[in-house]
Amino acid sequence: MGKGTVYSAIQPSGNLTIGNYVGSIRNWLTMQAEYDCFFAMANMHAITVRQEPAELRRRTLELAALYIACGIDPEKCTLYVQSQVPQHAELAWVLNTVTYVGEMERMTQFKDKSQKHADNINMGLMDYPVLMAADILLYQAEFVPVGQDQTQHVEITRDIAVRFNNRFGETFTVPKALILKQGAKIASLQEPTKKMSKSDENPNASVYLTDDRETIMRKFKRAVTDSGNEIRFAPDEKPGVSNLLTIYASFTGKTAEEAEKEFAGKGYGEFKLAVGEAVADKLAPVQAEQARILRDKAYLGGVLASGAERAYKTARKTLSKVYRKIGFYQGE
Repeated sequence: MGKGTVYSAIQPSGNLTIGNYVGSIRNWLTMQAEYDCFFAMANMHAITVRQEPAELRRRTLELAALYIACGIDPEKCTLYVQSQVPQHAELAWVLNTVTYVGEMERMTQFKDKSQKHADNINMGLMDYPVLMAADILLYQAEFVPVGQDQTQHVEITRDIAVRFNNRFGETFTVPKALILKQGAKIASLQEPTKKMSKSDENPNASVYLTDDRETIMRKFKRAVTDSGNEIRFAPDEKPGVSNLLTIYASFTGKTAEEAEKEFAGKGYGEFKLAVGEAVADKLAPVQAEQARILRDKAYLGGVLASGAERAYKTARKTLSKVYRKIGFYQGE
């Protein structure tokens, strides 16, 4: 029995946070040994919100270098830029014809982004779940690693795949959500009841993978704690302290309970410094490696070209099958 196929992508818009690292990238490191993985820089999704072109190009390369610096091995998986594989857009157009407007209007992210970008409610913003379905279905992915709050994206992909298969015959693998439990949820340092976000407007709320040691330490010193002085893991009663314990555990390999014992009887100030040090120590070698890879333009370009070529072969096979099923003429 062969390896199952996994598909995942991150938009190269905004800086990635330690939450993205713990919740997504770190999980990919184990997946690349167990599955046939396709990991993409989702730059086509990024333009649903206005982007500065030069910055989008730069961030795309920085994200690719960061993947590799974190341990993603281009020899073990397919690492590529979404826009370099035209079948993503081509399949999305076909899938649009088996997707209903009402389904798109009900998507949570469309509602959220429409409120945040009221001056730019474009069709791409509404249609992005269809492109996301195309991303996944092109590679006949069996599994899509997501957090608990992102299962809606996989559900709509499943609905589209089943509808297409019922209408045109078995064509797509119907994917399953691979719920990521490890590093459950890293919350905002300023509002610990909210998820840490790379688009948070408060600069002290999120710790980015590119933050230098001084910035990391400053953000943790300013992190919101709770009333009282007990360092205890109790998310409902003490969300701020519990979030810091989760971060410390995630970056030291300890459990939250072990971290709790380590800081028993210590003050919040000392605790926050220790969490900051643990994060900064872990990120320093990643940042150094990312910088080295970005300087080696020939290597990085080669990795992405090779990844795009591999992705293209698989995607072309699926799209050719789709075109045949729906009756598109493809030559004799």
